[in-house]
Amino acid sequence: MKKKRMRSDLLWGLALCLGVAMPGWAQDSGCLIEPSADLKLGVPADGVLDRVMVERGDLVRKGQLLGRLNIDLETAQARTLATKLAFGERKLERNSELQAQNMIAPQELDEIATNQKVAELEFAESQERIKLRNVHSPVDGVVVDVYYQVGDLIKQEKIFRVARLDPLYIELILPAARFGQIKFGQSMRIMTELGARELKGDVGAVDKVIDAASSTFRVRLIVPNPDNRVPSGQRCRIRF
Repeated sequence: MKKKRMRSDLLWGLALCLGVAMPGWAQDSGCLIEPSADLKLGVPADGVLDRVMVERGDLVRKGQLLGRLNIDLETAQARTLATKLAFGERKLERNSELQAQNMIAPQELDEIATNQKVAELEFAESQERIKLRNVHSPVDGVVVDVYYQVGDLIKQEKIFRVARLDPLYIELILPAARFGQIKFGQSMRIMTELGARELKGDVGAVDKVIDAASSTFRVRLIVPNPDNRVPSGQRCRIRF
């Protein structure tokens, strides 16, 4: 049984390399295994890259801090605003007591309260500015590339490339003759180019429009890959 399996895998490998169709497997489809997300991450700010916390090939979790620009100036501004905010709170409290005793006009207290609200908004804005200088991963995935290192000057440029490999996507290009045969949720068997591994994928999207120039339409398969063992970028064959 083991020898038969090895012989089958060998035949698949040869078929994939030579472009030969195996019985029952699609020869009329373009098939490529891709990440379900391929993201180029940066920040909408200029500055010097202060920290790089990951390297190429690292697995990352959603929300994980990957790196950040220098925040010394922004932190100093936030501390100044925090001091003004604390003083404003004390001033508002004192004048509220005076107004309760009719010792100051209501308009004066309103002005103090408005200034305090503006100070609160300015402090909140300073905190958001600091957040914008941090780069977080929006997905669970793997670091594909790190474009800059600590000390580099960044001008709203991409710093990291992160790919989500679970699930994987397979984009099929099928002839118009197959339109209507592929249904959402339908399962298909997939044979990978590397290692002749057989996978299972479910149809996640089907084009509603046929491309008139090529007389084809696209189908997306979703392939679970919880252990990240299946690499993206390889070609495959599909069995309907």
